[in-house]
Amino acid sequence: EVQLQASGGGLVQAGGSLRLSCAASGFTFDDYAIGWFRQSPGKEREPVSYIRTSDGGTYYTDSVKGRFTISSDNAKATVYLQMNSLTPEDTAVYYCAAGNPILSSINSARAYYYWGQGTQVTVSS
Repeated sequence: EVQLQASGGGLVQAGGSLRLSCAASGFTFDDYAIGWFRQSPGKEREPVSYIRTSDGGTYYTDSVKGRFTISSDNAKATVYLQMNSLTPEDTAVYYCAAGNPILSSINSARAYYYWGQGTQVTVSS
């Protein structure tokens, strides 16, 4: 059974940090890319970051560049999202997803096959 378990969310003050984890099982981890998406109430799900686990290639949406860092521990089949300098605008449910999107589709949720359950991140001002 394919599972993606997202964890690490919580409540933090503006300027603080959190590290999200996405633990994968049930598929060959190295064969897939992992994307992080987020969704806040009344908004569409938006891409945050992406990592190609086969070679470590990464992508960040402009709003998180320089603040967020994505990494992968292939031995543990886990992807991390280190989030620093958090702002209230980062408040959302964060989801991890696995897929094999082509480069032009890494920001499209429809390009990912498997999804985790989401973890809530709340940043207070």
